[in-house]
Order: sequence, then C-alpha cells, then structure tokens
Amino acid sequence: MFGAPWKSDSTRYYVILGVSKGASQDGLKKAYKKAAIKNHPDKGGDPEKFKELTKAYEVLSDPEKRGIYDLYGEDALKEGMGGGGSHNPFDIFGFGGGAFGCGSSRGRWQQKGEDVVHTLKVSLGDLCNGTSKKLSLSRNILCPKCKGKGLKSGASSRCYGCQGSGMKLKTQHIARGMIRQMEQICTDCLGIGEVISEKDICTQCKGHKVTQEKKVLEVHVEKGMQNGQKIVFQGQADEALDTVTGNIVLVLQLKEHPKFKRKFDDLFIEHKLSLTEALCGFQFALTHLDGRQLLIKSNPGEVIKPGQYKAINNEGMPHHRHPFRKGCLYIHFNVEFPELRFLPLHQCRALEKILPWRPGSQLSVMELDQCVGTILHDVNIKEEMRRKQ
Repeated sequence: MFGAPWKSDSTRYYVILGVSKGASQDGLKKAYKKAAIKNHPDKGGDPEKFKELTKAYEVLSDPEKRGIYDLYGEDALKEGMGGGGSHNPFDIFGFGGGAFGCGSSRGRWQQKGEDVVHTLKVSLGDLCNGTSKKLSLSRNILCPKCKGKGLKSGASSRCYGCQGSGMKLKTQHIARGMIRQMEQICTDCLGIGEVISEKDICTQCKGHKVTQEKKVLEVHVEKGMQNGQKIVFQGQADEALDTVTGNIVLVLQLKEHPKFKRKFDDLFIEHKLSLTEALCGFQFALTHLDGRQLLIKSNPGEVIKPGQYKAINNEGMPHHRHPFRKGCLYIHFNVEFPELRFLPLHQCRALEKILPWRPGSQLSVMELDQCVGTILHDVNIKEEMRRKQ
C-alpha cells in the first residue's frame, strides 16, 4: 500500500519568475520576457539564472505540468518526467495511466475540471486606455462541512455489495461441474461504488458534495488588447471531489463604436467635407478615445479629392504590451457636393475662370455636329442592379 504522496516546495518557480501562484498565462509570459531579456547570456546575463528562468516558465506555461507542480512540487516533476517528457510523472506512485493529478483514496486519477468560459463586453475606449472591471460570478465549491464527501463526519459511503468497486462477479452454471464467472455492474450502487444512507447525508450540502459561492473577480483589461483575446483565472472554476479545478476564461467582446473602427493597431474614421472645404481648406476638432482634442486641418492650398485618405502617425491604438507604440489614425474624406443648380449661370461662368479648364468645352463645332445628343438621369445604382437581377 502507498501512503499519502509527499509534497515538496511548489513556490520556487513562481519566485524565480517574480509572480504570484494565481498568475495568468499572460502574466507569466510578461514576467518571463522581462526577466529573460535582463538575464540573457548574450546581453551579459548569468547563464545559470537564465536556465532557471527558462525551466520555470516551461513548467508553469504548460497547464498539465503546472497542475502537477502546484500539487506536489518540483520533486514530482523531476522523478516523473525522467528528462524525456513522455513518462507519466505520477508513475512513481505505482498507479497506471490516465489524466494527470493525484490518486484518490481508491487509486483513481484526478480528472481536470472543465474550464468555464464567459464573454466580457468592452468598448474601444476600454481597449485603448486600459481598464479594470469587477465581475460577479457563482461557482460550486466543495462543501466546507463534509469536505466534499456528502456525508456526516465519520460516516462511510462505500457500497457493501461491491466493496466500492462498482462491479460484482456473477456466477453462472453452464454444465454439470462447470461454471462461468462474469463481471457486471453492481445493482446496489449502479456502478458508482457509493451508497449514501439518508441518515448519513450532510445537512449543509444535502449530499450534493458542493455548495454555491459568489465570487467577485477583478479583471484587468490591458491597453491594446484585441477583440476575442482571453483573460484566464487559473483554478477558479467549479470545484469537485478528486478533480483538479479548471479555469475561468474571459473572452473580450468588443462593442461597436459609433465613430472609430479598428484594424489591428490602426484606427479609421469617416469625415464629410463640403465642396468649399475640399477646395479652399478646412479644420475641425476630433475627440480621441482617450478624451484628447485633436486639431485636424488641411495644408495651405491643398485640394481634397472625394474618397481620399489621410494618415496621422502615432494616433492609433496602443500596441499590447508596448503601450507607447501606437498605430496610425486614418481619416477617410467624403466630399459633399451642392444641390443641383445651386449657382446661376453667370456665377458658373465666373467660377469657370478660376477653376482648371474643362476638356469637354474644347470640342469643335464639327465634332459637336457628329455627336448624338443624350440626357442624363439620376439613378440609385444599387436599387437598379437589384431590380434587374
């Protein structure tokens, strides 16, 4: 028989990386990058320190290895992995294969609990400026009174019919002097291996083994995060007996902004100009996502064409992990032309002298005589094409 598995130090790798035991995968990656740059041998760092950093990150960035390390520490990894990475780290306990984790009182492996996924709605301003949000959730925790057994203290739930195995041997006579033994599911416990008497049920959880807990998570949305990016809270999902608790995973969901559109680290806006502004110049104030007022104006003598784009460098979204690096802000200009016949004919003649010459006005009398006259009509091209399909 085996005693309880030993537990060695399971904090050293976290200390090496300078993070807490509840650090997210993003937090681990950030801490490792920072420390690795500082201690890289090519930059004059300590090679041994760099090796330790790499080993710590290799273990903690792998959910399975991290689960083993948190439960049993560094020694379990050393003994179990054997340097090859393919050996089950818990073969040292003498149990067979299966999911990672410690053996239960019956020698079964602990299963990995399911992750709980939630969406977290964020605005474009939240992703630009960074923010903290509090999220209230309910989760199952092991009943504190019965420690997740569902029984009163001292009571046993083991099925006496199968001795907790969930299976019974059935003997069948097939001929004189000949019998056959078959294994079948225990009818007393239906293969569970447990039978709980009503008088032994825990009064707090009513035999369900878990109770509800309200939990408030403080979520830090970092500058430059993307729509669909995940924020992971390790080991904060529902608890269950003989199960390694899963994670709470928050998926960022971007709410549409009325003015700004994002593509990677760049921002795009649409802006309408009157014909006068397009020809003679313009200026306007634009309220950015961080609240600053940007003065947008044309260069002297510049003419803006319909559909033209202009860029302002370093006024886009901050780059995640490098918030001082920003993308571009692109402005797409739409030029609004005046209504039909807004100018009398004599003013058109005056305007014609200022504007560049019209190629069509240079047709000769002979060329005009050879042309067939036409009449232009207004049309909604999308509706016209849809009608003709």
